[in-house]
Amino acid sequence: MPVLKRSTIQLLRFPFSFFLMPVFWFALLFVDRVQWHHTILLFFIIHVLMYPASNAYNSYMDNDTESIGGITQPLPPTKQLYYVALVMDILAFLLAMWIGIWVGCCILVYIIFSRLYSYRGVRLKKYPVVGFLTVILNQGGLIFLTVYLTASVQPVVSVPVMGICIAILFIGGFYPITQVYQHAADKADGVTTLSVVLGIKGTFLFCMAMYALAFLCMWYYFTSIFAIHTFIMIQLFFVPVLIYFFYWIQLVWKNVQNANFKQTMRMNWIAATFTNMAFIFVFIQQHIG
Repeated sequence: MPVLKRSTIQLLRFPFSFFLMPVFWFALLFVDRVQWHHTILLFFIIHVLMYPASNAYNSYMDNDTESIGGITQPLPPTKQLYYVALVMDILAFLLAMWIGIWVGCCILVYIIFSRLYSYRGVRLKKYPVVGFLTVILNQGGLIFLTVYLTASVQPVVSVPVMGICIAILFIGGFYPITQVYQHAADKADGVTTLSVVLGIKGTFLFCMAMYALAFLCMWYYFTSIFAIHTFIMIQLFFVPVLIYFFYWIQLVWKNVQNANFKQTMRMNWIAATFTNMAFIFVFIQQHIG
């Protein structure tokens, strides 16, 4: 049995799945009765197979030599990384099809767009708006929809559009900020991200606007279902995130060199940790408490 190379394990970037996990927990807040065995399997499909495979394929295509999400010094990718990503994608799709055909179709769509995003022959990531929309619609909207379809015990006759919009806005506020330290590397690779177009300070302002809109939509939703207490509880978890975010903005406004890899990863870990905690806490209140 072939042994996985150190570079292959590193470039799968399993910890990065943690940064994207809030969408999964947020989608569960909209489910009245959870189908547990399918939900647990989907968690494995998305966070252990699909996201790492997407990371691996992106690293294989990019052949990064500078810091990337979660890795300070990426190792050179090998052909093994490509094959491992392919096997993980196939397994993710087959397991999703076992859950249901619509779930399988959703996972397949995500995999296809993930490949189109990175593949050198298409490379959606090199277009600022198209690349941005590809990420937020898939990691936000499509993942939310997939989790909702999978977790619901009752037949789904309608989907929570507001929930999908909020998930898209959350990823829209998260994604550009992860690129602020990569401008030089992206330009050298022929990639023009939305963050490059906006500039470093513009990226921070844009992400603030996306998060503000997400919270406004969240307030509207929870108010409409008479659960304003849930909205307030979520906001309490976001206090440490906001404190560090505005602290970081202050540093960047003094010196744009503070928009670096170290600060970005610190922001990601803080934001993901407290966001996951917020949604998990509310989920437990709804279904177990």
